[in-house]
Amino acid sequence: MSTLPPAPSIAVLIPCYQEEKTISKVVADFRRALPQAEIFVYDNNCTDATAEIARKAGAIVRREKRQGKGFVVASMFEQVDADILVMVDGDDTYQAEANGNTGGARLSRGQVMPLATRCSHTGPEPTGTFSTFAPVHSPP
Repeated sequence: MSTLPPAPSIAVLIPCYQEEKTISKVVADFRRALPQAEIFVYDNNCTDATAEIARKAGAIVRREKRQGKGFVVASMFEQVDADILVMVDGDDTYQAEANGNTGGARLSRGQVMPLATRCSHTGPEPTGTFSTFAPVHSPP
């Protein structure tokens, strides 16, 4: 079993469908919280300006033509190579600043998976956080 390097590579993965109203903020928030991360936005046949806005915000934009989040997630995991993958939604339901300790966590490849709760938009600030770690079994 290998452990993560002292400065693990991090990729933020954002599957999107019609997220033009929020994607710029999501990209900016994660760029600020995880400046060392590459940020990937996956356009799942958006007919709005999601891809263009994400690109202007500094994200690497890729397109998944097969409709559905399952296809997008499979493509992201197949195409993006990083020590740590952080997957969030493009509708601003996760607090980017809660990821600040992701790079410093003592994670072993294939052994730990951070879980998150969705944020509530009933108040002035999102309430979801990335705070729980669950064991994940590596394939043989």
